[in-house]
Amino acid sequence: MMSYKVKKEIVAEEVAMRDAFCRKMIEMASQDKRIVLLDADLMGAMGTKPFAKALPEQTVDCGIQEANMVGVAAGLAVQGKIPFAHTFGVFCTRRALDQIFVSCAYAGLNVKIVGSDPGVTAALNGGTHMAFEDLGIMRAIPTATVIEPTDVTMLNDILPKIASHDGLVYLRLVRKGCDSIYEEGSSFEIGKANVLREGGDVAIVSMGYAVGQSLRAADVLASRGIEATVIDMFTLKPFDKQAVIDAAKRTGKIITVENHYINNGLGSAVAETLCENYPAPLVRLGSQEKFGEGGKAAYLAEKFGIDAQTIVKTVEKFVKD
Repeated sequence: MMSYKVKKEIVAEEVAMRDAFCRKMIEMASQDKRIVLLDADLMGAMGTKPFAKALPEQTVDCGIQEANMVGVAAGLAVQGKIPFAHTFGVFCTRRALDQIFVSCAYAGLNVKIVGSDPGVTAALNGGTHMAFEDLGIMRAIPTATVIEPTDVTMLNDILPKIASHDGLVYLRLVRKGCDSIYEEGSSFEIGKANVLREGGDVAIVSMGYAVGQSLRAADVLASRGIEATVIDMFTLKPFDKQAVIDAAKRTGKIITVENHYINNGLGSAVAETLCENYPAPLVRLGSQEKFGEGGKAAYLAEKFGIDAQTIVKTVEKFVKD
């Protein structure tokens, strides 16, 4: 059962996402000894050393061996454990894809894969570490659940639900700062989108980093006489088709904004839903056939066309046309 409330003003989270992740994992694992945290030599980057210190017998640092880490996670799942295996999103979804597909999904095992630093949030780590394709990869795996928490409030609520969900889950997670969108105490349902504001002129469907940008854009658009519905599609799979259909019926025009390639991710899921259920004009914003590069997140968001200013310009043209 979901019951969420959106903050009146978007502000930066006071707690880094990785710190919130670590604290919640310690809390959960202290209560459930089946929960095990695995990492591929990135515990310092992910801020999970406190977990290792508090619960050493529930911690496995596999070193820089991503595929082996997923194999170990699968083995632990066979023994009834609930493994959360972390590395950067590019490493788990590209290097260890075969192990995730065969050893976890095909085998029907209860494994949680945590891929951090998606898209522009990789920032100064550089283009090789910038996951713009991970959602498409994981979305293609049968039985996988694909989730990107929007802020710390959502992360704290959704992590126990991920732990209790039986099956493969891909958790796409920002490591450092993010926007604070939801009021504390909000709750969320895996597979159900959140309507953050309503408007009749256009619907903006976004997830992750792009949610804050979409809300900022909606504020600017409202000041210019354009009312936008904003939807947080934090679960890419299973996908809330009805939320998209309802938005298309209400507004007649849809824009997707994602910290990802426009192919195979959110934009594609929305396009498939509209094509098969309720055809409506669609514009997709996101990286288009470009490799990542180093830079601060705000600069990269503008470069790849997912910042608030680009959303505003796109909506204004879209509504006018």
